[in-house]
Amino acid sequence: MARHGKNYQEAVKLLDKAKAYPPREAIELAKKMAHTRFDETVELHLRMGVDPRNASQQVRGVALLPYGLGKTVRVLVFAQGEAVKIAETAGADFVGGDELVKKIEGGWLDFDTAIATLDMMGKVGKLGKILGRRGLMPNPKSGTVVPAGDLPRVIGDARKGRVEFKLDRTAIIHLPLGKVSFEDDKLMGNLAAVVEAIVKARPSGAKGQYVRTATLTTTMGAGIKLDLKPTLSLTSG
Repeated sequence: MARHGKNYQEAVKLLDKAKAYPPREAIELAKKMAHTRFDETVELHLRMGVDPRNASQQVRGVALLPYGLGKTVRVLVFAQGEAVKIAETAGADFVGGDELVKKIEGGWLDFDTAIATLDMMGKVGKLGKILGRRGLMPNPKSGTVVPAGDLPRVIGDARKGRVEFKLDRTAIIHLPLGKVSFEDDKLMGNLAAVVEAIVKARPSGAKGQYVRTATLTTTMGAGIKLDLKPTLSLTSG
C-alpha cells in the first residue's frame, strides 16, 4: 500500500479522527488540511442506509449549487430543427444531431454535461455504453432530457453548477461541493443545497436511518467525519 507523503502526514495531524465535526468547522479544517499546489475540490461522501440492489430504494436526483463548482462547464446539447437555434442562443458549447453522435462514437468526449431534446433520444440511445460509463448519458430522471422550450433553463442550470447524484453499488453517494479557494460561506451554501436535495430524494422504500455517515474531504486530503444532526438539518433557504 502506498505511503502518504510528508505534507499529507503533517496536514492530518490537525484532524481528530474520533470527532464528528459540525459542517462549518469541517469546512474550515478541510481548507487548512489541503496541502497540494493545485486548487483541490472539496467533496462530500455519504454512506446511505438503503439497499442499492432494491429498485424501490434507489437514490437519484440533481442539486443546483448556488455558488457553482469553480470551473467552466462545457455543455453539449443533442438537438435538431428549431431546437438547435434555441440551444445555441442559450449558450450551449456544442449543438447537433447525427454528426455529434458519430463524433462521440469515434471517441470524442470533450464536454462535461450532455442534454438532449425528447425527439433525439432514439438516436442518442445508441451512445448508452459510451456515455453511461462516464455519467454523461442524458436521462429524464436527472432532468437532462427535456422539451426544446426547456433548454434555456437546463443549460443555464448546468452553467451555474448543476450536479447529479446517484447511489452507487456500495450504497455511497459522492458529490463535489466546490474548490478549496472558495469562501467558507460559499462552500456552506453549496453543502446546504446538496444536503437538501438528497433529503428530498429519499425513496419511498427507504427504511430506518436514511444517511448513516457523512464525510467531507478534498481531492488529496483525509476524510473528516461530519456530525449528522447539524449536517442533515442544513437548508439552502
